[in-house]
Amino acid sequence: MANKTKHPTATNLQIIVGSTRETRNIDLIVPWVAKRAAQREAFAVEVLDLRDWELPLFAEHMGTLGDINDPTYSAPVVKQWNAKIAAGDAYLFITPEYTHSIPAVLKNAIDSVFASFAFRNKPAAFVGYSVGIAAGTRAVEHLASIAIEAELIPLRNTVLIAKVQQSFAHGEPVDPETEVALDIMLDDLAWWAEVLKQARAGGELPPASVRRRLATAKRTNG
Repeated sequence: MANKTKHPTATNLQIIVGSTRETRNIDLIVPWVAKRAAQREAFAVEVLDLRDWELPLFAEHMGTLGDINDPTYSAPVVKQWNAKIAAGDAYLFITPEYTHSIPAVLKNAIDSVFASFAFRNKPAAFVGYSVGIAAGTRAVEHLASIAIEAELIPLRNTVLIAKVQQSFAHGEPVDPETEVALDIMLDDLAWWAEVLKQARAGGELPPASVRRRLATAKRTNG
């Protein structure tokens, strides 16, 4: 369920909850992250829980998209998801680590935005976690590379939480360094969100894939 707290002239920050398992540990983390972000005047926070978005497995192609300038997609929920993501100015992904990567449901949600370029030229921050000692490191590294291909701007500073079931008490992390890491990441995210918002307002180049097709067609047609 979306949960938005508005501040005047704030950046629309979407927190994307990347696990949908019935027995998920992500619920230890999301309320803490959302609360800390919402305390900042820089952000209007919206939590997007993928449990609430029953996206079909990604199978889009030019035939399902229809008009590329106003895609229909293969299902109404995919169009709704693209519109929702387009309304964001910045994104904070929270993900567990599954077999050295992110959950399939999160990858599917990102893939489903490919045709609208809704993530393009916007910043992305990451919180990773695991029940063991890996702390979601490999998941976040993989997610950062996926973000680049989605034309997001991934931030360097992340929050990594090992042994997540032992890492929270009364809704707060037991290690103060975890809070410091989140504060630093939110500082960076607010700065980049404002810088990139201003840059987008000044005009954007068309996506590289569009420019490539146009340039190729021009050379072919001579």
